[in-house]
Amino acid sequence: MIVFYTIKILLLSTLAFIFAFICTPALTNFLYKYKLGKQIRNSGDTPVFSQLHAHKAGTPTMGGILIWGTVLVFMVFFSFMADVMPGEIFKYLNFFSRSETLLPLGALVVSAIIGLFDDWLDVSGKGMFGGGGLKLKHRLLIYMLIAAAGAAWFYFKLDWTVLHVPFLGNFEISWWYIPVFIFVIVSTSFSVNETDGLDGLAGGTLMIAFASYGIIAFAMGRYELAAFCGVIIGALLAFLWFNIPPARFYMGDTGAMSLGVTLGVIAMLTNNLFILPLVGLIFVIESLSVIIQLLSKRFRHKKVFMSAPIHHHFQAMGWPESKIVMRFWVVAAMGAVLGLMIFMADRQW
Repeated sequence: MIVFYTIKILLLSTLAFIFAFICTPALTNFLYKYKLGKQIRNSGDTPVFSQLHAHKAGTPTMGGILIWGTVLVFMVFFSFMADVMPGEIFKYLNFFSRSETLLPLGALVVSAIIGLFDDWLDVSGKGMFGGGGLKLKHRLLIYMLIAAAGAAWFYFKLDWTVLHVPFLGNFEISWWYIPVFIFVIVSTSFSVNETDGLDGLAGGTLMIAFASYGIIAFAMGRYELAAFCGVIIGALLAFLWFNIPPARFYMGDTGAMSLGVTLGVIAMLTNNLFILPLVGLIFVIESLSVIIQLLSKRFRHKKVFMSAPIHHHFQAMGWPESKIVMRFWVVAAMGAVLGLMIFMADRQW
């Protein structure tokens, strides 16, 4: 049975890579044709960032469509074909499950559509946000609304009120589960969004994080959820092929927001929340650098970093973009390995 599901997950990941890879030229041609390019605005608030990234202006964003679009197409296609076609092949490849993949898929698609709207505001220069996309407070509000909906589903629909702490066991936290869930989703979404700043950085670190939770889901016997993670990984691999420097397109909020939300949902769905800071170590570091910078500027009236998030600080120091990205991948991988070690040791405890 384990071999059966292993082959299924690897096959779906491979098919997702091939599908996304083939679809990429059509997507990039569309983005370039309609000039849906990234805007680098020099407002005076971020002079270091504006100077370092001026050459990237005009490169298309919204590349995250490739990732969540692949997941959605695969889920719908294989689920539909499993119902209408004879034989076992489509039933074998179908990974739709109400208990395992329905909620992550819903979170992925809803947050992706909202992120797509944010990207459109940014590239079009239209609307009440002055062409700069949604402001931080608006993004946080949207994250909270999405997280609140997910928390309500877990608490009222699934009756989830328990958090697992490695080596200590399960703890009943009653209604506190709702604010904890909201905090996890908002912080993960924010952190992934902050990481999406250099070619290949978010894609590579997200791939490591989803691979880790895919392994966790597989070890827990949640094979459809593991397959869901596998399809995301396959699509991310295709995205990375075209996103390595110089990037053909960028992930955009439609990718970073949706994948951040989904990663947080999967962490809660597997009840392995406390491994998330290690599996997403780079996301934590990036987010902390932004918070430290903002607090220092507000209360000390000076910067800690030349530019935040921290990857821009290293860029301002003169590090080549590829060096930053690959070293951050290494840190992300080591954090993920440590997280998986704790998960496996906890299961044997």
